[in-house]
Amino acid sequence: MVFAWRRRIPLAWCLLTRQPGRLLVALAGICFAGMLMFLQLGFRDALFDASIAVHRLFQADVVLISSTSSSSVSMGQFPRRRLFKAAAFPEVESIAPVRWGLLVWKNPETGSPRAILTIGFDPDDHILDLEGFSEQKRNLQLDQRVLFDRLSREEFGPVEAWFNGGRTVTAEVVNTRVQVAGLVELGISFGADGTLLTSDRTFDLLLESAEPSTAIELGLIRLVPGTDPDAMAAALSKALPPDVQVLTKQEFLDFEQDYWRSSTAIGFIFNLGAAMGLVVGSVIVYQILFSDVVDHLPEYATLKAMGYSTMDLVMVILQESFLLAGLGYLPAFLAGQGLYGLTRSATNLPIGMSTQMATLVLVMVFTMCVVSGLLALGKLRDADPAEIF
Repeated sequence: MVFAWRRRIPLAWCLLTRQPGRLLVALAGICFAGMLMFLQLGFRDALFDASIAVHRLFQADVVLISSTSSSSVSMGQFPRRRLFKAAAFPEVESIAPVRWGLLVWKNPETGSPRAILTIGFDPDDHILDLEGFSEQKRNLQLDQRVLFDRLSREEFGPVEAWFNGGRTVTAEVVNTRVQVAGLVELGISFGADGTLLTSDRTFDLLLESAEPSTAIELGLIRLVPGTDPDAMAAALSKALPPDVQVLTKQEFLDFEQDYWRSSTAIGFIFNLGAAMGLVVGSVIVYQILFSDVVDHLPEYATLKAMGYSTMDLVMVILQESFLLAGLGYLPAFLAGQGLYGLTRSATNLPIGMSTQMATLVLVMVFTMCVVSGLLALGKLRDADPAEIF
């Protein structure tokens, strides 16, 4: 009949809401599984993003690193003259040698030591794409001056509060007293909880070296506009000795992220945590749907006797699965947003809800519920009117 669809009974919804307590348990389980997936995948992505927080800011088209370097926490050195040789290419617009290392910072309030990433460079070189950096780096012309990353963890001391309060902030790095001449905003990573910027001359002083070092950890190369970075990197690789590795800016970012993905167990651990959330949620949803089928076997048998096909009943179970997925995902999404905000406040990690992340977890939740529904369908074979009645 026309308009018959309007009077159609929402059987799947009626079955789910018949026992509100069971429905709430199912939604709580799905929400918990979704929260776990959001948290694990969020930490994983934050790790990869944070690992290149500083790398991304470098003003460079091509980067030279030592062939012995494995990551930002284990940077090898190569002769400075390799960078000067690269500067001889007509396609090279400018070069910038950079020092890079983890040095010991002592909390100016408590004296507690902690490793901090320290980057040294010529203050005349504009190496970072930071707002106001041109004015800030002038403060590094004087020896024993540093710029402190305001996003560094609080274990480094109340540097930002003291500096903004007009107080002269001094601290000890290795065995040298330095003064904080300004604040920058870079970001932390799993490899470094804080960052200092200083001149290359001060960097040598921190290492107790009286003479400028002939070795560097990074060589930043800016190319003449219009030059192909991939072609230039290939040309430099042929021209330079094998003790240096030539990377484009994107390859430099990938180099760091690949280390955390493949050379550490961190990525695997977070992926495993997300998978466990998927398994836990699947078990909960399966138990709910299986119990629902068992409790309503006589009703399903009656529907079969009335002429409903097995496929009709299968669609009812799948509709229940979709309803559970939709109703359980929304609170998981909102809870994930809250957890991300709490984590950002506590750790300063760049963790957040991206569209890709939200879509991925949505697909995982729906897959979890549909698979669980399909597994629960096996009990429908017992819904035989002849046997039940």
